[in-house]
Amino acid sequence: MTAAVTAASVAPASAVARRRTRSAGLRAALSGFATFVLTIVAVLALWAGSLWIFHVNPYVGKGPLDVWNYLFTVPGAEANRAAVFGQLWVSLGHAAVGFVAGLVVAVLVAAIFQLSAAAEHALMPLAMLLRSVPLVAMAPVIILIFGRDFATIAVLGGIVVLFPALVTIAFGLKSAPAHMSDLVSVYGGSPYTVLRKVALPSALPSLLAAVRISVPGAITGALLTEWLAVGGGIGGAFGGYVAAAQFSAVWSSVAVITIAALVLYNVVHILEAVVLARMGMLDRG
Repeated sequence: MTAAVTAASVAPASAVARRRTRSAGLRAALSGFATFVLTIVAVLALWAGSLWIFHVNPYVGKGPLDVWNYLFTVPGAEANRAAVFGQLWVSLGHAAVGFVAGLVVAVLVAAIFQLSAAAEHALMPLAMLLRSVPLVAMAPVIILIFGRDFATIAVLGGIVVLFPALVTIAFGLKSAPAHMSDLVSVYGGSPYTVLRKVALPSALPSLLAAVRISVPGAITGALLTEWLAVGGGIGGAFGGYVAAAQFSAVWSSVAVITIAALVLYNVVHILEAVVLARMGMLDRG
């Protein structure tokens, strides 16, 4: 009788919990979408307002309407779109390479720091030193070592992603509750077991935050890599556009890559919020 009563009371409670979880996820998604829309509106207003306030020559400074016309209404709009969006996909491909390379290395290095305090004390100052060196200064050496090929895309793009992600993930791993780590250790768990069972699950908000902040960093790294090393993509096309005084193409490329970065960032942000809401960890994100 008691077991039946207990089961009957647990079922409604679990249903309520599921409804609350779905509701929290929906609210997080709607909030993220609203933030994305407001961000786009703010960027467009700032763009047009800056051109107006600073009286930028219309021959050089192109506003949102000029970009729209260049891509969709002028006689050569189809060719313009093909060129700009073709370069966009190349840049996004390069960004994906740097994103994966930097994030994987960041997770592995943060895990090593969690397992070995000596490694952290030895390597973290070196990482911070390398972070302070401008990528433009490191690029010639990296290009000399790896050439102007796929490896350079991974290295240069990965460097931009690596350091912010490393700091964020390392902080998340260290935020694990000490009593849970001690409990696993008392029962004979190794440092690796503590990392796998306690630190990594507790660091989920930081891991997702590292993914989110790495998205615009990866795109920035891709543009720098194209400009400094491998060419191609939007970063490689800027120089030619400026030299040929194709300012509509310059502004259209900037607008397209900026919108792509905002879209990807906010998609990741919405997914992050939904995941954390469903896991009851949204307040820790």
